[in-house]
Formats: sequence, structure tokens, C-alpha cells
Amino acid sequence: MDKWRAVYIERCTYGSGENRSKPTVAKRQGALDSTHYSRDISKKRKLTNVVKGNSGEPLSPPPYGYKKDLDNPKRWLVDDEAAEVVRRIFNMTLDGKGTEQIAKALTEDEILTPTYYWRSKGINRSSTASGSAPHHWATSTVGRILTMQEYCGDIINFKTYSKSFKLKKRIPNAEENMAIFRDVNEPLVDRATWERIHEMRTRKTRKRKTNEGEKNMFSGLLVCADCGHNLWYHFNQQNPDIKYFNCSGYNTRRGTCPTTHYIRVDFLEQVMLHEIRRLTKFARQREDEFAEIVQGFSQKNNLAERERKQKELAAMRQRDRDLDTLFSRIYEDNISGKIDDDRFIRMSKQYSLEQKSLSDKIQTLSAELNKDTERAMTADHFIDTVRQYTRAKKLSTRMLTELIERIEVYQSEKIDGRWHQRLVIYYNCIGAIEIPETFTLPEIAMQTRKGVVMRYEPHAMADTA
Repeated sequence: MDKWRAVYIERCTYGSGENRSKPTVAKRQGALDSTHYSRDISKKRKLTNVVKGNSGEPLSPPPYGYKKDLDNPKRWLVDDEAAEVVRRIFNMTLDGKGTEQIAKALTEDEILTPTYYWRSKGINRSSTASGSAPHHWATSTVGRILTMQEYCGDIINFKTYSKSFKLKKRIPNAEENMAIFRDVNEPLVDRATWERIHEMRTRKTRKRKTNEGEKNMFSGLLVCADCGHNLWYHFNQQNPDIKYFNCSGYNTRRGTCPTTHYIRVDFLEQVMLHEIRRLTKFARQREDEFAEIVQGFSQKNNLAERERKQKELAAMRQRDRDLDTLFSRIYEDNISGKIDDDRFIRMSKQYSLEQKSLSDKIQTLSAELNKDTERAMTADHFIDTVRQYTRAKKLSTRMLTELIERIEVYQSEKIDGRWHQRLVIYYNCIGAIEIPETFTLPEIAMQTRKGVVMRYEPHAMADTA
């Protein structure tokens, strides 16, 4: 206070006459002192937040679905009314509903949006949606709820940062710079479900919808076995009842994939329902053998993939160190006159660009390894999920979401005068699993196009595992 009082007195001293120019000097000095004061306060506040955040104390208010514990403000409790809405959003996503459909359903049911819900409870939270209708849910709100890892019971601090105390804009932080404390609060959604939905939302798919306004249940699951691109959903313009997928590489990148990989949706539904029945029958009749196979595949696949990523990460970090050494050498060569300034600038720019690209790749791969280490969807969870569908009579989006990671589709082949469709099914957590041939089902055959009868023999998949 003495400092600011002195500045004020100094300003008032210069009024007129020969001292007319001095208020400008005092004003500048006051602004400079104010800047130093703001910077000092910012540093102290940032240091306090770092201490709190690294100790596990939440730095942000509880998200929609939680509330503060009145006895311990550092702890979050489940807000039952809002938590029910959060669970509904996740369940609808598992059932194949998109954010637009979920937002529409919540709006029609007149569910208060998070902002207006907090206001109804006497909680003031800043929001850009203050002018919207109380029950009008935006797709961005639904999408934000689906991305929040806090619903697994975690506390995540330092999700954003600012470059300077002068800037109000918050910038997303890299995951390795966050402080994540797992299983602190009661979860609203089990971790396996959250991770599965997170994987679904980050996967690039073509969002073409059916006539009923819904995305097909197989969208995002079908992959071309030859070029690796996703298969895109279509329907026949003359006969909309005929729905099919074909390779996006064949459609939009002529020459990268030589064949269409055409497959009808109704044929695919029969195949997948039979395959899941075959899987559940195996799990029911030979429980111990099934558990052993699942756990063996899970450990083998996870170990091989993790070793590959670790080798790739080690190579990237070694190259990053080599670039530091190379830059030091060209700097010394420039100082000694061995290389001129123009060449030094070109080379240093090239090294800087490569190092920036490496840094981004290292961050991404490190995050993937961390997720692999902490992955909660274990083989035991997969076994429990399979048991839920033992008596399934109809294929559903949720069934595919919980069981299937991807389906590789091969181009159909004509063998001995008969057309055969080959598929390789990769299940969540365990990849492609070999099911004993004793658990075969009747051959699936269907006339998919004029004059073309497509056949699929389930036991053929054993050769592709």
C-alpha cells in the first residue's frame, strides 16, 4: 500500500507550470509498477496452484454430475440427479446414438442444461450459454461430457495453461504436463466404458446416416484388408433398402485400392450375429479353455505392441539427441568460419523443423504407452462382457461397441464356382481369436446382387487369426 500511496502523491505533486510534463513520467512509472505488481501476483498464484494441483487438490469446480462435499470442499460427491443424466448420455452413446441425437432427446425431455441446473441449485458458474433456452442442449455440451475423464473418478489438474498473465486465453496442455490422480472420487462411468467411447470418438469415420437419421451400427468398424482405409456406408439410390459398405480408398483415391470390397449390410448382420453366437457358445461350454485363450492372446498382443512402441520411442529420442549434437557442431563450424551464415541458417532451420516434428511424435507415442499401461479393459472384463450376450437373438449397436474392435473385409473371391466372403474379426482387448472348429454354425449364404450368391464359412477365420 505504501508503494501505491507514494505513486499517487507523486502524481498529484505535478500540477501546472514548469512541471506540466512530469505527470507523464509519473503515469508511466505507475503503469510500470502496476505491471510488476500484476506479474508478481501472477507468479505467486501460479506457484500456489502448482503446490495444490500436485498434491491432488482439485483446481477446478466439480463437473456436471458431481458436487462439492460441504464438510470437505476438496472432495467431490455424486450429484444423483445430474449423475443420472451423465450416465444416460454414455449409455445412449454405447447404443450408437450420436451427440446430435442425444442432445435432441435431452431437449425433448426438458432436461435442464448444466448451466441452468447449477443456477436452479443456487450455484453461479460462468458460461457462454447464458442466453440460450434452459432445456436446449447443444451437441458441443454432450461431446464435452463424453470427453471428461473425471467421470471415471479421477482428478485432473493443469488441463490448460496461459502463456502470460496478460493473456486470458487458455491453451490445452500436453498430457504429460497434467497431474492425474486416479480413482479419487466415486465413478459415474466405469473406466472400460469411458475408454471404449473415447476410442470410438477419436476414430475417423464417415458420418453418413441412414434414412431414419441414424448412423449405421457398423460405421467405423469395417476396415479394408488390403489398403487399411475405412469402408464407407452407402445405400442404393433406386432401392434404399439395399445398404452396403465399400472401400473409401477405392472411391476417393483411385488407384490406391484396386477393388471395391463391397459387402451388404444385411449379409454382414447375419455373419456377425452367428460369429458372436459361436463365441458365446464356446465361452459357455468351455469356460476355462476360453479364459485361458483370451488371457493368452491379450498378454501376447499387448506385450508385442508395447515392445514395438517402446523401440520406436527410443529411436525417436535418440534422433532428438543427435539433432542437438548436430546443431552444436554447425554452430561451432559457423563461429570458426567453416560454414557461412546462409548455410548455417538453412541447416539450423531444417534441424529445428525436424526436431519440432519429433517432439510432437514423442508426445503422442508417450501418451499411447501410458494409456496401454493403465488400460482397464482387461481380459476378465471381456469375458464378463461375452457372458452378457450368451442368449442374444438380435445384433445391436451396443453389442458391437462392447465386443468388436474392427472387422477386416477382404475382396470376395470366386472359388470352385462359388463366391466367398472372407472377414477377420478383431475383438476388443484380444484381437483375432481362433475358435475351435467344433463350434461351427450352418453356412451363411445370401443373394446380395443379381446373379451373385455370397457365402461365408465361419471356420475359415481360424486360418487368419
